[in-house]
Amino acid sequence: MRRAALPMYDWPEARGESLAFWRGVRANMQGEAPGVDLPEALEVLDWEGVQALWRDPAMVFSQTCWGPLSLGLIEHVKPLAQPEYSTFAGGRGVFYRSALIAREGEALAVPETPETPEAALPEDLLAGRIFAYNSKDSLSGYLGLARDLGAAPEVFARRTVATGGHRASVQAVAAGRAEIAAIDCRSWAMAQRYEPCAAALTVVGWTSERLGLPYVTSRKTPEHIAERLRKALITLGCLEVPAGRME
Repeated sequence: MRRAALPMYDWPEARGESLAFWRGVRANMQGEAPGVDLPEALEVLDWEGVQALWRDPAMVFSQTCWGPLSLGLIEHVKPLAQPEYSTFAGGRGVFYRSALIAREGEALAVPETPETPEAALPEDLLAGRIFAYNSKDSLSGYLGLARDLGAAPEVFARRTVATGGHRASVQAVAAGRAEIAAIDCRSWAMAQRYEPCAAALTVVGWTSERLGLPYVTSRKTPEHIAERLRKALITLGCLEVPAGRME
């Protein structure tokens, strides 16, 4: 029994969009390869379940982050295509960046995204502050900022708080349990749309551009199915994975 889930932007308010996207993938697959057995519904999983799914040979379709991929997940999954991020502030084609958010009035706002791929991080961004992050294997919430700063956020921040997710990080900053967080640009757009507390927050910096979150399949998925999935995604407006990032 093949499995599919799109956990990276799986907010309840956006689930209809995820299901519509999956229906589009399935419809394209049926046109290209009639009779291919794909699950009708997307699974809804907790984070531990997501980690297990990515390593399950039955996983035919999902989305992950280049952070876990760089830490060994690439041995289990094959990237298929990259989503288009240009519709989000901070996105450009296959690239995205994270917004550094803080409460209004507690740091200087930086409303415009940088015109170059480099980071726009104020000096002493984390100094004396509590930094919230979703997980330490997250490129957007932790690793990317660490690379831009040249050291782990713990080196600069007064304290760090693990929240388990970007939405939880937004809520933590808004509630005062943290003072700053790095939120990928699509999740930040979703927070501004669906999370009322985001209205009290502002962008105070941007990380460098990095590859967005690729769609993937298990390395055990038959090659003809993986290739048809890739073609379906490209038909739906996704972009090719840059050369050299497939393995």
